Amino acid sequence: MKGVSRLARGLGVCTAGALLLAGFAVTASAQSISDKLNSWFFGPPAQSNTPATEANAPPALECPAVEVRQGASTMSVNTPGADAGPMNTRYQISIGQTARECVPLGGTMTMRVGVQGRVLLGPAGGPGQVDLPLRVVVVQEGPDPKPIVSKLARLSVSVPPGQTAVPFTHVEQDLTFPMPRPSVLENYVVYVGFDPDAGAAKPQKAKKAPPKHK
Repeated sequence: MKGVSRLARGLGVCTAGALLLAGFAVTASAQSISDKLNSWFFGPPAQSNTPATEANAPPALECPAVEVRQGASTMSVNTPGADAGPMNTRYQISIGQTARECVPLGGTMTMRVGVQGRVLLGPAGGPGQVDLPLRVVVVQEGPDPKPIVSKLARLSVSVPPGQTAVPFTHVEQDLTFPMPRPSVLENYVVYVGFDPDAGAAKPQKAKKAPPKHK
């Protein structure tokens, strides 16, 4: 019986140790995934050539949060000429994750905003190219919301044969606006979403040559 008791205690210690190791592995894995995602969007953090001291370092500023605009997180591409419906859907596009980075410099704030999503093949879909109009807008929220800066990115995602889901990524590199007061900056929000009403890019018309004088 003493041998059995010692064996049970030994198994208990081993089991507890295994659980601790398992918990450590999960934590380390989650941290690694988070680091990889941040690096995947923005790459390694930029380093300043001029080290700032505590005396002249600028005060920390709040980086505006990024939100997916309500009603603009998904977009459907239907078969041309067919009525809108589930069976006529070629592609279903959705936004998954976002990330942002703020760089204040003098009287301006420059943001980099990353958007990750995926294109799903619908019942009427197949290999081809999908055009995505993605809108990124900085808004000063309040009783009367005020748009600060807006940018439209036109993305093209290729769906190869045999694929039913294709990821896409876009990083808006230069979202720049005048630096407001810190109390005002707290009300700034960056909204991302699809903007189908933007339509396709219109080709520029060639300018007519002036008439020649005889």
